[in-house]
Amino acid sequence: MLAKRIIPCLDCDLNVPHGRVVKGVEFKQIRYAGEPVALATKYYEDGADEIVFLDITASHERRETMADVIKATTENVFVPICVGGGIRKPQDYVNMLKAGADKCSTNTAAIHNPNLINEASKVVGSQACVIGIDAKRRYVDDPQENDDHVIIETPQGYCWYDCSIYGGREFTGIDAIKWAMECQERGAGEILLTSMDRDGTKDGYDIPLNRAMSEMLDIPIIASGGGGSPEHIYETLTKGKSDAALAASIFHFDEYPVPVVKEYLKERGVAVRL
Repeated sequence: MLAKRIIPCLDCDLNVPHGRVVKGVEFKQIRYAGEPVALATKYYEDGADEIVFLDITASHERRETMADVIKATTENVFVPICVGGGIRKPQDYVNMLKAGADKCSTNTAAIHNPNLINEASKVVGSQACVIGIDAKRRYVDDPQENDDHVIIETPQGYCWYDCSIYGGREFTGIDAIKWAMECQERGAGEILLTSMDRDGTKDGYDIPLNRAMSEMLDIPIIASGGGGSPEHIYETLTKGKSDAALAASIFHFDEYPVPVVKEYLKERGVAVRL
């Protein structure tokens, strides 16, 4: 059995020297959490399986700053690093991997230019191509009248999931599950799936979304959005069938450190690396 992964996420604001890590609620209400290199080092020492850096500024000028952050991080951190934000062309993947990253995640650029996935996977390999999907529920009254969407039954009713871009500021009308399937066909090696409805709420992951995505795809799914306790992580790794759980708030503010989460999972029979 493959071990399930626990992944801290660092949302990086690179408008200040050395950057800073922040955390929001439903992509808003930003709160300061620390410095990127220091937090990443702490999580590595705590036993995190991977670390995700998301550049929420994502401008061309900030990309060199992020490369510097990754270089500084990988001097003392020896787990896979994934970088997202501002990755728009294959050369951006190459530059980040040269800086020390192992993977790159892209969302907006891939939706605007799906061929980016094909091109990047050929240049750096599928294992380095992660597609970020920020999905929001769209409820429907009659699931039979929505042939264009994958309809999921949830405790709150039937819905499909709408892909957003530009950090949640714009919606596309693209069905998240259909898009993920296309990304897999084009060469993506992993999906970083964020529930916008749950992001930062600590109310638990969107289990119906994670389960549906995991059942319909062959590549790994990283569940994101809503992790507020070890129990929530356990649920998405079991009921949600996710391959990995990404969280931020519970780690940044020492509510449930990585070792506590892993011990909780181990006691309940989930395969994790200790």
